[in-house]
Amino acid sequence: MGLIQNIKNLFWKGSAAVGATKSLGNITDDPRIAIPANEYERIRLAKEYYRGGFGDVIFKNSYGDRQHRPLMGINVTKMAARRLASIIFNEQCKITIDSDDDAEALWESVTAAEDFYLTYEEKLELSIALGGGAIRPYIADDQIKFAWVPADLFYPLNSNTSKVDEAAIASVTQRSEGNNTVAYYTLLEFHQWLDNSDYQISYELYRSTNKSEVGNQVPLDTLDEYADLQPQITFQGLKYPLFAYYKNPGANNRNLESPLGLGLVDNSIRTVDAINTVNDQFYWEVKMGKRRVAVPAEMLRKFPSGFGSQKAEQSHPAMFDPEETVYQAMYSDDDMKITDLTSPIRTVQYQAAIDIYLHEFENQIGLSQGTFTTTPDGVQTATEVVSNNSMTYQTRSSYLTQVQKQITAMIRAVFELAKCGNLFSDGQPRWNGDVDDLQINIDFADGVFVDKDAQLKNDLSMVTANTLSKQTFLVRNLGMSEEQAQQELSLIKSETPEPATNAELGLYGGDDNVNDQSDAGKGKPNS
Repeated sequence: MGLIQNIKNLFWKGSAAVGATKSLGNITDDPRIAIPANEYERIRLAKEYYRGGFGDVIFKNSYGDRQHRPLMGINVTKMAARRLASIIFNEQCKITIDSDDDAEALWESVTAAEDFYLTYEEKLELSIALGGGAIRPYIADDQIKFAWVPADLFYPLNSNTSKVDEAAIASVTQRSEGNNTVAYYTLLEFHQWLDNSDYQISYELYRSTNKSEVGNQVPLDTLDEYADLQPQITFQGLKYPLFAYYKNPGANNRNLESPLGLGLVDNSIRTVDAINTVNDQFYWEVKMGKRRVAVPAEMLRKFPSGFGSQKAEQSHPAMFDPEETVYQAMYSDDDMKITDLTSPIRTVQYQAAIDIYLHEFENQIGLSQGTFTTTPDGVQTATEVVSNNSMTYQTRSSYLTQVQKQITAMIRAVFELAKCGNLFSDGQPRWNGDVDDLQINIDFADGVFVDKDAQLKNDLSMVTANTLSKQTFLVRNLGMSEEQAQQELSLIKSETPEPATNAELGLYGGDDNVNDQSDAGKGKPNS
């Protein structure tokens, strides 16, 4: 950083001290942000659990010395978020704009360039873990791109829990400056609706040498990447915000007025801690259960490399394989014998304990029991869990509602940007339609699973009513191919006896009328 920039920073720092410019300890200190700081402390804790930052275990060894070691936990937060994201959205999803060919072509070009379908599933996993997240379309090099905003960098400007249409988005940059100084720059991007219905984006840059503080406001051109930014940009004629927020379904019971969603561990943190504790203890149970055999110390003395009668008398020839780790030297009296010190590993008890906590965790986050625990057939796949139990199916339906809302809002934001010709180098808009006329169709394709029990009952009633073929029933509910279903129906037909004819019924007395006529004919003389 040059001398002139250092002088500017000193000037802005002095201005902040007298109130001419702003200085922030936390982003939530800005009066425009109506969300309390403890909401973001909660999100940061959820982020640590998602990262698997379990910390160390403090303990005392057998000698009474205080020790610490890493906790050998299970990252169930990552497992659950990954499982939910995979059954909610995947690359087979298809999003189309049915009302406008130009809009459809623009949308396909944007999603292809941004690899949207693969990226969305990955980012959805993080959003589910933390409780929320946002997508902000922007224009760079005349192309519409996506910025993915995690929950801890998204700050709603109001406490309306029904929707979020005004927000501040933060991005943090770290720089090494002179004299080994590390500076942290925070860009705040405020999205606000003005009284005349115009939409305004404001940019503010802050600098701090303390990672835990936002710091003092500095000019935007302090960093080269923000030098071309205008402090404020006003859009006229917009109907929708230029970002799309996602939140996990369900009410925020930590802060009833907050529009932010809850992460997976916010109401199950004690259960997650219990799972990690049990797994950690079992890990050390296995480690300490390694086979150990105590032998007299003289049996493990190494044969001396030198010569001499005294050394030879005090040593013993090697008795065991040099790579052997089972035997341990013990000092005792002359009568000590070889003793097996191996302790049994309590696998069944620990497995039962961890299954109890995993079942509790599954219930707390709305997944079917057996999602993370073993079954007689082994570990269930996500598809099997959804197909065999309705709890995951219902939970997934709730998540899909929020996903659909975010994708719809994101598409509207993309086309609102595409209409702003002044944002492109040639001054020409990339689309000229009405956002309200867009017919957005979201087909989740293979990502859509159905409740198997409900589908089976419904299809069976349709077969009975002759409104669904038996072949379709077998394909849909038993997983057969068309050919397999046809073969099965042929087997059923071959094993089913054909209905008896009238003559056969008469022969065996199955038809009273036939029998009567036959009896009446007996004894009558031929005319």
